[in-house]
Amino acid sequence: MRSYLTASGAAVLLLLSGAAPAVADDGADRSFTIEDPRITESSGLAASRAHPGIYWTHNDSDDGPYVYAVDSRTGKTVATITMKGVGEPRDVEAISLGPDGDLYVGDIGDNLNGSWDHVWIYRFPEPKQLKDATVRATQYDVKYADGPRNAEALMVHPKTGRVYIASKNEDGGGLYEGPAKLTTGATNVFRRVGEVPWVTDGAFSPDGKELVLRSYFSARGYAFENGRLGADHAVQAPFQRQAESVTYTADGSALMFGSEGERSDVQRVDVDGAGRDGKSPSKEGGASSSSSAGAGSGGTGDVKGTTLTGVLVLAAIGFLVLMKRRRKGN
Repeated sequence: MRSYLTASGAAVLLLLSGAAPAVADDGADRSFTIEDPRITESSGLAASRAHPGIYWTHNDSDDGPYVYAVDSRTGKTVATITMKGVGEPRDVEAISLGPDGDLYVGDIGDNLNGSWDHVWIYRFPEPKQLKDATVRATQYDVKYADGPRNAEALMVHPKTGRVYIASKNEDGGGLYEGPAKLTTGATNVFRRVGEVPWVTDGAFSPDGKELVLRSYFSARGYAFENGRLGADHAVQAPFQRQAESVTYTADGSALMFGSEGERSDVQRVDVDGAGRDGKSPSKEGGASSSSSAGAGSGGTGDVKGTTLTGVLVLAAIGFLVLMKRRRKGN
């Protein structure tokens, strides 16, 4: 009986999860748990290009000028970077890797929606070696053309190097475009160029043709061309206790969704139609989950995915109960 149910349960899991994810042979870029007890509010996530399988993250607030390199194979921190040359971080919400190989850290949170007349972006080269180090970072002052606001998503375009910020508002936010080049000699003014839903993080595909924005319960993908949002579609996203971050894997084959909290999970979701060349999906439907059944509520695609998963789960449970009763009858 036990072996039968175990086999049936395994079949159910295979049915729900679909094909195995295309992950590196050494186990990198799989779903993982952040083991470092210092990281309790992981609010941003960026896949390293210099170190395969490594993800950069940081705490939300009340931590200091620290950025952590976490190995997806083990979930352990392999380097702690301390930024110097910057002020005291207030509310660090996002991190992104630019085409120049620099990491951009967004101290852009403002939970009072306008209590700070400016926010900051910190920038430093991605370290060539994974070890604890102190680095000198460049600090940029940032303002919005239409006034202060709260934001949690900062994305650097992988081709142009231009920085974008998505503001966070329950009634919908905006996508803000920074100047062609950030400067230290003057305030960098970000201008609204698009409308977006409630956003907690975002990420460009490696080819720059797709922008994925996530919220607490859903995610959406947008065609991106000439610095503007195009057609959008639902993207499958796992249900997490506090959905905070998202990044593409370095090869563009999957999205990695992160959350806050002690020992928080980072879950991999394969991207439909994307191979290891990093190209964005060519058909509507975005990404399909290979690690979690939780879908968002951002559109009909999300609803269909959730409904199908629910039907499969109920059918599987019903099947197991029926077989158990039959065996008892025998």
